[in-house]
Amino acid sequence: MTILRSNLILLLVLTAAPATAQAPAAALATPEGSGLPIKVTDVEGVEARLYLDGRVYLAGQPNEAALAKLKERGVTAVINVRTPAEMSDPKLVPFDEAAAVAALGMEYVQLPLNGRDFPYTTDAVDRFAAVLGRHSGPVVLHCASAGRVSYLWAAYLIRHRNFTLADALARGEAVGITPNPLEGLTGRAITLAWEDAPGTGPGKE
Repeated sequence: MTILRSNLILLLVLTAAPATAQAPAAALATPEGSGLPIKVTDVEGVEARLYLDGRVYLAGQPNEAALAKLKERGVTAVINVRTPAEMSDPKLVPFDEAAAVAALGMEYVQLPLNGRDFPYTTDAVDRFAAVLGRHSGPVVLHCASAGRVSYLWAAYLIRHRNFTLADALARGEAVGITPNPLEGLTGRAITLAWEDAPGTGPGKE
């Protein structure tokens, strides 16, 4: 599945009015880390890729063993942005993820993103922020291959953490935001920019 940068525009275009930032209650002062996301290589059973940014694991589809391993690392919530159709297909996910997460004592949140039925909206960003606000420790944010979650994470950093567009994109690109295919087809770089005037809202450059 190819996810274009236009998804990010859909997710961020309404962020001119800042949302109320969620303040984690415990030891980890901010959800994000101090630098780019770090690739995690010692947790087996995660499809495609797994990165850690601060206390948020950005992941492809985990299997049951991977969920148990992440639980051992202090994870208290799993946010899944895959659609119901994806999750109900045993060829894609051959186990009941919601039941597996519940059995491990973690919160399970379904926040599907993809297509017309589950569009990329600022409501999705705010719902994700609300989950982070309920959990002061590590959480897992996953889709099939960490592509969709990289867009959601970048949008969260802009909307709730006041990141600039460039800095949020850098973190997303370190995980799963890929170049627009038009760049290759035209031989020209494409730069995302805000539709409104620069410097008029949070995260603007």
